Amino acid sequence: MRRDILRQCHDSCKDIGALTLLERNSMNIPMLDVKKLPKHLREAQIPTDRTHLISDPVKKPRQRYVQKDGKCNVHHGNVQETYRYLSDLFTTLVDLRWRLSFFIFTLVYVVNWLFFGFLWWLIALIRGDLLHADEEGWTPCVENLNSFVSAFLFSIETETTIGYGYRVITEKCPEGIILLLVQAILGSIVNAMMVGCMFVKISQPKNRAETLMFSHNAVISVRDSKMCLMFRVGDLRNSHIVEASIRAKLIRSQQTKEGEFIPLNQTDINIGFDTGDDRLFLVSPLIISHEINEKSPFWEMSRAQMEKEQFEIVVILEGMVEATGMTCQARSSYLDSEVLWGYRFTPVLSLEKGFYEVDYNNFHDIYETNTPTCSAKELSARLKESPLLPHLPLLSPDLRQSRLDAQTDENPYIYTVLTPTHTLF
Repeated sequence: MRRDILRQCHDSCKDIGALTLLERNSMNIPMLDVKKLPKHLREAQIPTDRTHLISDPVKKPRQRYVQKDGKCNVHHGNVQETYRYLSDLFTTLVDLRWRLSFFIFTLVYVVNWLFFGFLWWLIALIRGDLLHADEEGWTPCVENLNSFVSAFLFSIETETTIGYGYRVITEKCPEGIILLLVQAILGSIVNAMMVGCMFVKISQPKNRAETLMFSHNAVISVRDSKMCLMFRVGDLRNSHIVEASIRAKLIRSQQTKEGEFIPLNQTDINIGFDTGDDRLFLVSPLIISHEINEKSPFWEMSRAQMEKEQFEIVVILEGMVEATGMTCQARSSYLDSEVLWGYRFTPVLSLEKGFYEVDYNNFHDIYETNTPTCSAKELSARLKESPLLPHLPLLSPDLRQSRLDAQTDENPYIYTVLTPTHTLF
């Protein structure tokens, strides 16, 4: 009887993987090879409860477009026109990795010295200087040049202008004088290019971006009765970024009305470019705020809707390095899981005796605050109806505590601030 019931359950179930091991043994059903299952069935997490045979949809983690350290997670493949890299040879050399740059730097000089050393040895061979070097009255093209090794050393002395004085060119060798002029000119060009590449590579402003900080999380809360998306930026150096400006992009998939699918659509996020608030005086850490209004892509997103969305916010900070005057750019990003609803940043600036002090230990810290779970559009409508005390759904204490415990395990920078749950402002 039990076996018949289990077989009926097996016939009505679409996924045989939902049956337990005990049921399989009792029904004599062979075990399935997991590797032969489709990918969506291998990755699915099916509960063991017999009354719940279909798994709940799990939100897949989004692949980053821009890493936290600012590196773009994009690889260029199947590039056919590779000759374009040679058309801008200087930039190609600067963009190479350090170990490859050192190898090319050494290789270029060694090949150059060997090439001209071979030409000096060839001139001596054609003139017969190698055979008559020890004869009295014979005037060679280059004195004391009697082998390829000595020609190679003379090439190094000529290009680097060492001038030991042992090997010297004579005035009765016109071909040697011409070769000397050519080597001096080409040697200067090689020196200018290779030393210039090394100088630019060492002084690249992207190294300055290492001391520009972005908060680990972005937060959403209410500011001046308006829903705002916020993140924090800071500069660790005493030399400031001149003409600093910041902008943000929303990266997410989009499908047009005509059915065209855009996998990585970029949308501007207004963080003050119309009011000038995007121009920063970055002396101390600043909280950058994006007001969620009618033009914002988050205008109709509630907390529940945002938890289902998949997006990435890319922030770009630009400015000139005060010490060198070169343009510097720092980047970071926030995934949808790193945008926390109902939090604010912990203050880091304090007034001491005669100066302000920044505590970077609290730079990434946030604390929970009362925030409506509805969308900014609904909040604006409720405020127009009742501007003094809008009755909006807030986070209940039990729900807040459960979500806080889950988020605190993943993010050690979250702190709790006890606030009343029946009022908003």
